[in-house]
Amino acid sequence: MTERRKFSAEFKSKVVIELLTGQKGLMQASREYGIKDSVLSRWKQEFLERASQVFEQPQKVDPQAERIAELERMIGRMTLELDIAKKVFEGSNYRSKGDE
Repeated sequence: MTERRKFSAEFKSKVVIELLTGQKGLMQASREYGIKDSVLSRWKQEFLERASQVFEQPQKVDPQAERIAELERMIGRMTLELDIAKKVFEGSNYRSKGDE
């Protein structure tokens, strides 16, 4: 049994574009690349079926991921505020009861 060959998405796209633009016919591409014409036809069909996805708007971000991002921003702001407060406190002449 022969091992199945794997082709990159870039290679498949290149071959399908050659077919769609008429640079190569199905049989010519099949001979040149050593790939069955039925496989090339399937690649072409998949390419055309998914073409509209290129222009689709991205889906709304997962609400959980959105909440995590919001909380991370809050932590960032609070950390910055704490750093500023520490610098102000260190510059003041405040002494605790134990320092007297």
